[in-house]
Amino acid sequence: MRRYLILAWGVFNYVVFLGVFLYAIAFVGNFWLPVSLDSAPRSPLWAAIAINLGLLGLFAVQHSLMARPFFKDWITRYIPQPAERPMYVGASNLAMIVLFIFWQPLGPAIWSVTNPVAAGIIYAIYFVGWAILLAATFMINHFDLFGLRQVWLEFHGQPCTRLNFSKPGFYKYVRHPLYVGWLTIFWAAPVMTAGHLLFALGTTAYILIAIQLEERDLEEALGVDYRQYKNEVPMLIPGLGNGSRPASDSGLHQGT
Repeated sequence: MRRYLILAWGVFNYVVFLGVFLYAIAFVGNFWLPVSLDSAPRSPLWAAIAINLGLLGLFAVQHSLMARPFFKDWITRYIPQPAERPMYVGASNLAMIVLFIFWQPLGPAIWSVTNPVAAGIIYAIYFVGWAILLAATFMINHFDLFGLRQVWLEFHGQPCTRLNFSKPGFYKYVRHPLYVGWLTIFWAAPVMTAGHLLFALGTTAYILIAIQLEERDLEEALGVDYRQYKNEVPMLIPGLGNGSRPASDSGLHQGT
């Protein structure tokens, strides 16, 4: 029964993630929804700013806290190890759903691209960002990242060993292609309202901080391998500074 419950827990959170993922495409891109990042304001300016900053802070704290090794070590005293990653996914889903529900749009437009061709190009870049994001998850093992590998192995009574650290695909050119995808998504907007700008600035600041925390954990876990990887491959922009050449396949990348 325990294995069935853990498997159901992992599958449930992954299915919810798929819905959140699709909703986020519409929410950030301002498609179809009654309320999105670029909708008309509904609340007084300062109240809306305070609410939105609180929502962004909640998301940042949840993501950063629950991703740290000390939290994983603590929580797995109370829940089975294979259920830990699905719990992280579930908490991330909840944080995003809360943001979708309570986000307060802000006006006015900072910029608005009215030329159909130019707007189409920006939208194409926006969807390229989502494609980069999704492709990067599969390059490092999509199902491990979202907890399905862990619960599947537990269901079959197999140990869940740590994945090897490797540099597949995009990871030969930048250390954090997932964040490259997110940054592209947040900033590729033909219409940039004040609310969208607040969201983009807040999430960009979070990403830059999260990278430092994540890389500190990776260096502690992987030692010289990850330090060498940092010396070979730039953080976010291919060919910038260190890592002007693609990294070889001889190293080993760990999803976080």
